[in-house]
Amino acid sequence: MHTVAVLAPGGVVGFDLTAACQAFALARLPDGSRPYRLLVCGNSPVTSTAAGELCFELRPAHPLKAALAADTIVVPGVADDMRPDGEVLELLRSAAHRRIRVASICTGAFLLAEAGLLDGAAATTHWLAVDRLAREHPAVRVDPGVLFVDNGQILSSAGVAAGLDLCLHLISRDHGAAVAAEAARSLVVPQRRNGTMAQLVPRPGPRTDRCDDDPLPATLDWLHRNLHRPLTLTDIARQSGMSVRHLHRRFRASTGTTPLSWLLWARMERARELLETTDLPVERLADITGFGSAVSLRAHFRRRLGTTPTAYRRTFREGTHQPHSARSA
Repeated sequence: MHTVAVLAPGGVVGFDLTAACQAFALARLPDGSRPYRLLVCGNSPVTSTAAGELCFELRPAHPLKAALAADTIVVPGVADDMRPDGEVLELLRSAAHRRIRVASICTGAFLLAEAGLLDGAAATTHWLAVDRLAREHPAVRVDPGVLFVDNGQILSSAGVAAGLDLCLHLISRDHGAAVAAEAARSLVVPQRRNGTMAQLVPRPGPRTDRCDDDPLPATLDWLHRNLHRPLTLTDIARQSGMSVRHLHRRFRASTGTTPLSWLLWARMERARELLETTDLPVERLADITGFGSAVSLRAHFRRRLGTTPTAYRRTFREGTHQPHSARSA
């Protein structure tokens, strides 16, 4: 069982803490079992806040150090005027050293940054705090335009409800879209809000040359709508209104990768989603996702995931609800 430790530092934002607990507690595997064990860890007692106001006193069920036995640590937001707890920062450094997955919600990103976990990495936080995060921690590439950023071991999310987006993303990472979708239904929230696909690729923060008519977001949306087409660099550059050279520079600066690498990632994500949620044959999935043939799709799955599309589908579909029909997909 995967253990999730939700930290309870002084001044913790009550919604962030309880929302994370609720999201992971509601997750169920196809056989009905719970995939997560939850620990709320902190130095008892701590005060909790909402919109900066002290609301209640919280007595965590587990000491702070118990978090080091977890597989994932969630760091909720804290009140703006709270000074970072040295013991919490040291625990986060130890967790990173032990390769424990660490995810922050809202202003919890400040604790990750203070501990050095975000140096040189992309991150986000509540939109009201992004300028302060960038100013106080210049080594962090702050992105104000996403709901969450997934750097693999270290993740961060924007404010309030974006914490649920991040938790559902982690559930999907661990157990597939079907399990995350069930948790989302229990929470009465969408599993993925519009635009979240692009947010899975870390991007650097605000730049002085960024303007409202930046063509790249529209280009990413266009790529998502045209995954089935055999797109070339020239096609993408023409759509974006940029030269191929300029397109490469803009993509690298905004997504950290090349246009064709990003396109391959998007096609893989779409293929995984369809395998988890439909009964479409692999040959049809290859057409829809732009791989061209089942042979090509299988080769990419083997190379990137170490499995086959059929085995992947079996893993995430056994015991789930009846899949959508080929027509509905």
